[in-house]
Amino acid sequence: MTCVILDDEPLALDLLADYCAQVPGLKLLGQFDEALVGLAFLQDNPVDVVFLDIHMPRLTGLQLAQLLPQPGPRIIFTTAYDQYAVRSYELNATDYLLKPVAFERFVQAVQKVRQQLAPAATPAVPAAPPVAEVYPTTPDAMFVKNEHRLQRVAFDDILYIEGMKEYLMIYTTTGKVLTLQSFRRVEEVLPPERFARIHKSFLVSMSRIEHVERGKVQVAGRLLPIGDTYRESFAALIRTWQQL
Repeated sequence: MTCVILDDEPLALDLLADYCAQVPGLKLLGQFDEALVGLAFLQDNPVDVVFLDIHMPRLTGLQLAQLLPQPGPRIIFTTAYDQYAVRSYELNATDYLLKPVAFERFVQAVQKVRQQLAPAATPAVPAAPPVAEVYPTTPDAMFVKNEHRLQRVAFDDILYIEGMKEYLMIYTTTGKVLTLQSFRRVEEVLPPERFARIHKSFLVSMSRIEHVERGKVQVAGRLLPIGDTYRESFAALIRTWQQL
């Protein structure tokens, strides 16, 4: 059974590669710390399973999974965040491993893939009903520090977010919220399939984009620039939104 690892953390890459080497019958064809390089490899080289990190620069694991050729490889997400579990199973992921990944848990995920790839067989005895797995409810809002209070900001209300040195200005349908926070932390909280970083100073809600033209996007009547660093990943995300 062949596999590939995509993770921007060198230690995570080394750990998973070591795990692969210990599992008989599992052959590692490549390991990549850049999502787009890994995607290019997978488009030309069919594999059985991909161990895929979620938080990666330029293109998230959830976005990459939607760009894989079909029928594609089995996906096992590996991440330090549990809030994307429900979304991962909507993408038909085989398993969802939380970091730090234990070897025993890794082997269990590999066995799930083996069972999916094995020819169907009639069991000698009736199989026991599967035990339902419980995953956290997908959040629909975040709380941000605003002056001396925590203010709830619903994801559906966000238009775009602008970086202002060490502060962020969150533009919503009901007004503006200024908070002392980093883009990196906000990107960890926002659903990556619904929001896109388009510039070092701007992050936009995909559902609020009015149009895209000449290296800019318009949101709520304002034209926002697309930075060169984010141009390719943003174009890939746009394609997942049923571009015609």
